[in-house]
Amino acid sequence: MSRILVADDEPGIREFVSDALELDEHVCVQAPDGKAAAKLLDDRGFDLLITDLKMPGMDGMALLRKVRAEQPEVEVIVMTAHGNVDNAVEAMKLGAFEFLQKPLSGPDELRLLVQRAVERRGLKDRIDGVEHAVSSGPPLTYGDPAMKPVVGAIEKVAKTAATVLLLGESGTGKEVAARAIHAMSPRATKPFLAINCAALSETLLESELFGHEKGAFTGATERKRGRLELADGGTFFLDEVGELKAELQAKLLRVLQERRFERVGGSRTLEVDVRWIAATNRDLRAMIDAGTFREDLYHRFAVFPIKLPPLRERRSDLLPIAKALLQRIGHDLKQKAPVLTPAAEARLLQATWRGNVRELANALERAAILADGTPIDASHLWVDEAPAPKGGGGGGIKPLAELEHDAILAALEAVSGNRRKAAELLGIGERTLYDKLKKYGVD
Repeated sequence: MSRILVADDEPGIREFVSDALELDEHVCVQAPDGKAAAKLLDDRGFDLLITDLKMPGMDGMALLRKVRAEQPEVEVIVMTAHGNVDNAVEAMKLGAFEFLQKPLSGPDELRLLVQRAVERRGLKDRIDGVEHAVSSGPPLTYGDPAMKPVVGAIEKVAKTAATVLLLGESGTGKEVAARAIHAMSPRATKPFLAINCAALSETLLESELFGHEKGAFTGATERKRGRLELADGGTFFLDEVGELKAELQAKLLRVLQERRFERVGGSRTLEVDVRWIAATNRDLRAMIDAGTFREDLYHRFAVFPIKLPPLRERRSDLLPIAKALLQRIGHDLKQKAPVLTPAAEARLLQATWRGNVRELANALERAAILADGTPIDASHLWVDEAPAPKGGGGGGIKPLAELEHDAILAALEAVSGNRRKAAELLGIGERTLYDKLKKYGVD
């Protein structure tokens, strides 16, 4: 679906063009002359302009020049009953997508031409930096039971247009979940755009979101289309939404309510159709009580909340995720994907992973550099061990027997209770494992 402005001083032509294109679910706005079309272009955003060449007040060529100077992203199709080679050449030199001779041959030709123009507009968007939902990281889960309700919720909500709020600690895979929702949705072929609210200053964040007009602020030497505009028709992922300042919260609330916004320094109202997904690792309800997050905005985002469990609660996902990360790390280091020794795997299973997948990735990259092409061993891994229970001594150091007990349980959990595989994972014999299970009273 695209927004199309149809400018022609003949009502019959305007109606014919609009009716033909609205059958393809485009939204058409009609203008009776060039001046009316110019005002509409100043006030609203369009994907395509279809204009008559000869109109009173302001003709189609002047309208084409205006669009090319002020809104180069808009495609233009010029129609005329007074066509000649000079007009066609001039229109094409000015950047018109096509030049049509009246009377039009029929609606099919018009629809096909508009489809091609819209496709070229989409190609421009991709060149401008629009991202699609292709994730280079590991999948959301490898089947851990703790992730089953998460996957079920994602599959159900993806089919709808509902706004989703992803909750969870930093590094639990909220962007991976957002991309999964987009990939399973009817918008999967449309853009996926993401922005991290914590990564930019307030001024830069507003410009990245909404775009800006030339001269809007120092350094704004040309118009820039914002990511929200580029995501039209697709999915917009707003990460770390709890970091938004009050003024931007108010502006976002308006966009969610009305699907309209203006570029920074601009007066033209642009319409946008995006599916919103927000994410945060903060307690937004507590922020509402503290007066730092708007309650009305929270309810706009929290239409369908999904909580992602931390990595320490999904241990059977840990080693498959680690191996997927090592594939990427090997590629980045220009070497074969590093492999883990059983001792290294046991240590990974024993660690707390308070930083979740992000901490795991960092630990593996450091270990791969230290291993330098050899298998990664436990000695290469710098990880946080589980804290000692309250009342224990040693500054957080756990007794060896307790470490061994925890490692055995983690290994069994990782292989769904298969004792032979658990023994292999721990680097011990199966008989030894049975003896230790008996020693620790594990059934």
